[in-house]
Amino acid sequence: MSVITHRSDAKGAKKLHNRHEHHSMLVIGIGNTYRFDDAVGLHIAQHIRKISLVHVAVIEQSGDGAAVMESWKDANTVILIDAVSSGGKPGTIYQFDAHKQSIPAEFFHYSTHAFGVAEAIELARALRQLPPHLIVYGIEGKSFEAGVGLSPDVEKAAQEVVERIKQDMKDNSSQNSIEIKKSLNNP
Repeated sequence: MSVITHRSDAKGAKKLHNRHEHHSMLVIGIGNTYRFDDAVGLHIAQHIRKISLVHVAVIEQSGDGAAVMESWKDANTVILIDAVSSGGKPGTIYQFDAHKQSIPAEFFHYSTHAFGVAEAIELARALRQLPPHLIVYGIEGKSFEAGVGLSPDVEKAAQEVVERIKQDMKDNSSQNSIEIKKSLNNP
């Protein structure tokens, strides 16, 4: 697994995408460490990084839409995780397949960027630049004020999303093995 340092600008993301080209999956954790539950995407990315699977690259970003689009540029499968604020129960987990549904912009409005995650996904869709597989996990936050740490409900949801992503990684690894065997049999 690649250990890629936190980059939040498009220029930094451009440098990063070349480092994960050989990976079949990219996990992007979005958030701000210093705004309580907004850090949940970063928290999950850090847990996934510890699993150390060769075919998975993990990066952490602040949520700048241009940097997100640049980071997934050469990725086949992307899993993106961010905190949401839709008015739902804290700890609620939302999962979106970006190829099957639009991403509600109001869910991801806590970004400090005017062009955030939802806008990046919808722009990439319009430009036909979505990765072949893009799954978005949103976790309903409770507190987005200044401070460090996750609320108990969000921490519990983060653990559940880590387990779901582990399964996604296993499924992706199995699919890649099948595709490699097919390509070897059909030169």
